[in-house]
This record gives sequence, structure tokens and C-alpha cells, in this order.
Amino acid sequence: MLRFIKFTLLILLMVALAGVFFGVLAAPKGSETKGRHFFKDTCRQCHTKGAVGGELTPLNKTMAQWRAYFAAGTHNHGKEQLSKYLPPDQLLDASTFLINHAADSPQPETCGK
Repeated sequence: MLRFIKFTLLILLMVALAGVFFGVLAAPKGSETKGRHFFKDTCRQCHTKGAVGGELTPLNKTMAQWRAYFAAGTHNHGKEQLSKYLPPDQLLDASTFLINHAADSPQPETCGK
């Protein structure tokens, strides 16, 4: 009986891990190249040294901080929706670029600084 319970728990664990694994693979992925372009074309207008929004590069946040920022979906300290600046597909690309080149990422980048 104990062997059956262990086997059942092992199967349940394997099913749960497979669900997490395939869920990660199925998550939509943006384009870093497009994201860099959207960041430079849209965000850099206000986010350069001395500009209204202050200087902002991928290095300003960690990967987790960028994920939290885009998950919240707000801009300007929560006063505006990010969708005011970029449509969802471009936000996905921009978030991919910023997360993949954050301060703690394997490939940190300043975005042309």
C-alpha cells in the first residue's frame, strides 16, 4: 500500500512539473530586436538624461523589477496605463528587450548609452 501511495505521488509530481514546463514554453515571447526598436523610438523620447522622465536604460532595474513593472501595466508612478504608449504586442517586445538586458541579466545593456 505504501508503495502505491509513493508511486501515485510521484506520478502527480511528474504531471505538475510537466504542466509548469509546458506552461513556460507556451508563454508568449516577444522579440528583443523589435523591443529595442520600440524602446528607442517611444520610451527614449522622455527617458534620456535631463528629460522629463529621467534617464532610463535596461540597467535601471533587475529582471524581476522589469517583470513586476510590466505585470502592473502602469507608467508614471501608476498614473497612466502602459497601453497609452504602446499596443500589447509592442509592449511584449519592449518587455522582452528590457528584461533580457536588465542589470542582473546574462547580457546587460545600456541601450546605446
